[in-house]
Amino acid sequence: MAGRRANRSLTSESGQQPAFVPPRERQPLAARMRPRTLDELVGHERLVGERGTLRRAIEGGHLGSLLFWGPPGSGKTSLARVLAGAAGARLVTISAVMSGVAEVRALVAEAGERLTLNGQQTVLFIDEIHRFNKAQQDALLPHVENGTVTLVGATTENPYFEVNSALLSRLRVYRLEPLTDEEVGTVVRRALIDPERGLAGELGPIGGVALADEPLEHLVSLSAGDARQALNVLEGAVSIADSEGIHDADGRVSPRLEDVEAAAQQRVLAYDRAGDGHYDTVSAFIKSVRGNDPDAALYWLASMIAAGEDPRFIARRLIILASEDIGLADPRALELAVAAAQALDWVGLPEAQYALAEATVMLAVTTKSNAVGRGYFAAMADVLDKGSLPVPPHLRSNGAGRRNYRYPHDYEGDDVDQQYLPDNLVGRRYYFPGGLGAEQKIGERLDRLAKGRLDSPRRKPRVDGQPQADPMSAGSEGMRLRQQSLRELAEEQRRDAGDS
Repeated sequence: MAGRRANRSLTSESGQQPAFVPPRERQPLAARMRPRTLDELVGHERLVGERGTLRRAIEGGHLGSLLFWGPPGSGKTSLARVLAGAAGARLVTISAVMSGVAEVRALVAEAGERLTLNGQQTVLFIDEIHRFNKAQQDALLPHVENGTVTLVGATTENPYFEVNSALLSRLRVYRLEPLTDEEVGTVVRRALIDPERGLAGELGPIGGVALADEPLEHLVSLSAGDARQALNVLEGAVSIADSEGIHDADGRVSPRLEDVEAAAQQRVLAYDRAGDGHYDTVSAFIKSVRGNDPDAALYWLASMIAAGEDPRFIARRLIILASEDIGLADPRALELAVAAAQALDWVGLPEAQYALAEATVMLAVTTKSNAVGRGYFAAMADVLDKGSLPVPPHLRSNGAGRRNYRYPHDYEGDDVDQQYLPDNLVGRRYYFPGGLGAEQKIGERLDRLAKGRLDSPRRKPRVDGQPQADPMSAGSEGMRLRQQSLRELAEEQRRDAGDS
């Protein structure tokens, strides 16, 4: 950065001296601004706040093996460093991308020696732990189990898919959410005024930095909850403004909106993820899908993605749309919306844009119906008005009245006229199928069933060789015998263990 002052080298905060630490002036702003204590951490109040789970564990002298699962820039590495320092432990950091079993075993051996000779705990931090294969993960098991190392893993992927169950059972999984815009703003402002590691002292341009509200708000919006990205863009914008001599009246470097835009390599979009732009755009997206306009729906989808909207929020809206506006007119809609959300969870952006776009177009072009939702909330209105009414005796799980229950599969058409609603609601209808798509067939079937119930119920004729067992009673008896066999087997194993 032009105009930057000379500086001294940086030492490790956790007590570990890496093989090489670049001079402080050569380190990115995001690396220099890593929090050093629990009080410097921004966000994750439920974990490290005043009554946070991890803070209380550290204050109680205990740090167990953990796994942090969250998006890039949410603070996984910083949290591991701070926790190790607060616990007085030695922090050893490796990347699963570049390390193998041999290196892990060597580090574990060193940790065992350190624990024996000095009584010092070792925190082994493994970044991108999901990239370890099963053999590599299994190599960690005995050392985590016996406490030779305290394992802290970090992953951007769903650990319940990517980390084997044996290792996962020895870790406490904590989900880290992206930082809020307010929290990212706190990180950026701290970097602007910090005289030791930030831009206000020797490491910043001569005269310091002033960032106006508009470029600051846009920088925060672009970061999408990623503090590292925000600081990287800030550093780039300051460098651009400094090189072009953009200063305020007090001589401070003053990045403009276009400098933030250039540093982020992204155009300024009229979209505020926390304000009216957010609500207006998602409203337009929802109404375009509901209104059968795939072109407009794709445009608003692209607007949200480009502006840094949380893609999980978009996926949730698609699932809601499939249930609320399409329902049983096309049952595939909900399946595709859920599949798009799962694809986002598995592959992330940018690849998951295809799945989100596919679901968006499908939901926009398919048959629509809100009949299920109308029916459900009509039923809810009756529940709120009349309370939870008694279950008819023949539908109960116990009591003499249950003998009067008629099993529909014993009758022709697998249906029999029978009361299912409470006595006070007999005859009430909630669900009225629409006349399009799959709901047309649903309505036709319900009409056929209603006409058939006007006739006297006829039992199915007996078919020679067809089993006649009652599936309910046979199933219950089968489970009773299973539990009895398991108890007998467990008792036999206990006797055998005692004999040996």
